[in-house]
Amino acid sequence: MDEADRQLLRRCRVQLVRELQVADLWDVLLNRQLFKPDMIEDIQRAGSGSRRDQARQLITDLETRGSQALPLFISCLEDTGQHGLASMLRTSRQAAKRDPEAIRPRDLQPVVVGPEGLGLEEPRGVRQDPPKLTPGAQQRPRGNADLAYILDADPCGRCLILNNVNFSPTSGLSTRSGSNVDCEKLRRRFHSLHFEVEVEHDLTAKQMGQALLALARRDHGALDCCVVVILSHGCQASHLQFPGAVYGVDGGPVSIEKIVNIFNGTGCPSLRGKPKLFFIQACGGDQRDRGFEVVSTAPEDRAPGGNPEPDAAPFLDKSGACDQPDAVSSLPTPSDIFVSYSTFPGFVSWRDRNRGSWYVETLDGVFEQWAHSEDLQSLLLRVAHAVSEKGVYKQIPGCINFLRKKLFFRT
Repeated sequence: MDEADRQLLRRCRVQLVRELQVADLWDVLLNRQLFKPDMIEDIQRAGSGSRRDQARQLITDLETRGSQALPLFISCLEDTGQHGLASMLRTSRQAAKRDPEAIRPRDLQPVVVGPEGLGLEEPRGVRQDPPKLTPGAQQRPRGNADLAYILDADPCGRCLILNNVNFSPTSGLSTRSGSNVDCEKLRRRFHSLHFEVEVEHDLTAKQMGQALLALARRDHGALDCCVVVILSHGCQASHLQFPGAVYGVDGGPVSIEKIVNIFNGTGCPSLRGKPKLFFIQACGGDQRDRGFEVVSTAPEDRAPGGNPEPDAAPFLDKSGACDQPDAVSSLPTPSDIFVSYSTFPGFVSWRDRNRGSWYVETLDGVFEQWAHSEDLQSLLLRVAHAVSEKGVYKQIPGCINFLRKKLFFRT
């Protein structure tokens, strides 16, 4: 397929994904030998298998089907009675041949911040000038849907924030002052990134599990992503793939591994093939890291009343033994999963009573400045670098990444 036809498909991607009736096309696509049977089966299994996911995959794969793929596809649309889409593509293609400038992707973000191949659209209307990048900002590399997840739904996904602040006296865990600051920052941030945000406060371990199960059982077929944020006390826990556990307000631990497992392909089929992101602001243990070289802290870190608090607590089972296994079940291949931890497993995560946690404060600031131009992994590298330079006691965020593609948020 030549570049003009590719640009046309990318320009029309949103309308095609929204309106394309794929069930009527399979036989016609096979008869015209535009796709082979095994390729059709792969498209039908795309994502959650919903019409929308299949349509998106079909448009993506169409770019690989040769120089005559687009005119053949237009004929398939006409044969199945989808004359509106056929007419739109045919007219646009003819206009592009008369005037190559007509096919410039005016409805897409400029290449400087979002390559056409990523399929990241902005609202239709008057074309805007490319936004000026902050000095040092990296440009997104050119690519296509094979290299980056497409987040073109609106909202692009659901975001659930579990914010545990007030713990029962019997739990032995302190009030997490400053966590509401974190919660509000993240609620605003993910709302600005086109997520539908829900917040739950002060849940027991059982209630946390119920809230997560309820989210996993909802239909995500029309969405492109899912985010879970947990703000709580935490501890070490034995694991197979994802370390750590977080506490409910009753003092009951819930392992990160169990939380992630709720959203695997079996537990949440409508999120198959879609990125599932987990952000954990909690201690991974009670070790205090002084670093290999102690440097002076920033003035605000030394201000009266500004002493940071840890989110650590030892994990005790009923027998009193510490850090016993609480997650022993194996996960299926954990594709499309990204878990961001506020601290290295086994170490304390610091939180200021007035400003919130180091991790969330930095995460929010980095997303605000760089999310328009950098992918998720690059953003989290910036967070890790900035947090690692704070305070006398040290902290280093980290992540476990099973994403198959780059992820750029919509901004």
